[in-house]
Amino acid sequence: MNAQEIKTADTHKKLPFVKVYHGYGHSGNVIIYGHVFRKEPRLFKEKANGFSSNLVQLFKLFRVRTIPGAVVEVWLDGQQIRGATEYDGFFRIEIIPRHQLKAGWHEVAVNYLDGSGQVLAASPGAVFVPHVSQYAFISDVDDTIMQSFSATIFKRLYELLSRNPQKRRLFKETAKHYNLLAYAHAENDVPNPFFYVSSSEWNLYDYLRQVFLHNRLPDGIFLLNQIKRWYELFRSGRTVHEGKLIRIARIFKAFPRQQFVLLGDNSQKDPQIYQAIAEKHPDQVFAVYIRKVRRSKEAVTRAVLSGLQAKGIHTCLFEHSEEAISHGISCGLIKQNST
Repeated sequence: MNAQEIKTADTHKKLPFVKVYHGYGHSGNVIIYGHVFRKEPRLFKEKANGFSSNLVQLFKLFRVRTIPGAVVEVWLDGQQIRGATEYDGFFRIEIIPRHQLKAGWHEVAVNYLDGSGQVLAASPGAVFVPHVSQYAFISDVDDTIMQSFSATIFKRLYELLSRNPQKRRLFKETAKHYNLLAYAHAENDVPNPFFYVSSSEWNLYDYLRQVFLHNRLPDGIFLLNQIKRWYELFRSGRTVHEGKLIRIARIFKAFPRQQFVLLGDNSQKDPQIYQAIAEKHPDQVFAVYIRKVRRSKEAVTRAVLSGLQAKGIHTCLFEHSEEAISHGISCGLIKQNST
């Protein structure tokens, strides 16, 4: 790379940047969301490893500046709609498609415009439309899929800082379990949609996707916590649980005819959050799976699941994913011969 190319590359990194996350919807309504940054955020380098190296890399993920009030323009299937970012640079735009969308992934394009309508930055994205008859899965991430010690801030930070995405520890057989669910009663080889609702911040979106890609977990839609600045890194993963409840409620609102399976753990409030969702949408919740990671909360968790089971919802409190797979087979969610 010559001097001119280096200068061009450095200039490019200082330009505004549109980050588009995987969106979701159905044939009559889709939701696209993302952030507009003052410059392109750093990615977590795959080769980074060790506490000090990971600390530097994570610091860079949280060293971001967003643009509030930015005008964004979304294109889907030749259709255009405009919106604006919120105070934290986040945008969430809904489109009612003119034409019925087929099940599967659909490309979108998002532009950041100046006051005269000129494009300052542009990025592609994708939205997923499931078959109406398919199951949809909503899963927590920390302590449900991978070991994070979310209930203890110092243990959580140590796990985050001491391991790069390729070194994060998943619970045994979790990838096998989730991939079985991805194609449970799936139609035309279109996988069931997965929504990963986590208390982790949007800063960790690409970090988490690296974890999932490395461990061959089903691709899905991430719904994360509000973006944080570098000086808030040590508050990572801390959120008011009502925010998680709102994000899940929006998914149910978007898919009023879908049957959902909810997966979480009892390290914090997943059982109570899922209980609240099931009370409001009892006909849409097929099953609730809770990983037992805190024995001190086992009695409370069993009481919550017992109440859900009384409403006709399948429930499973499990410690190992093989137990959850066996339960899925017994309730007809997973086919016997698919394992």
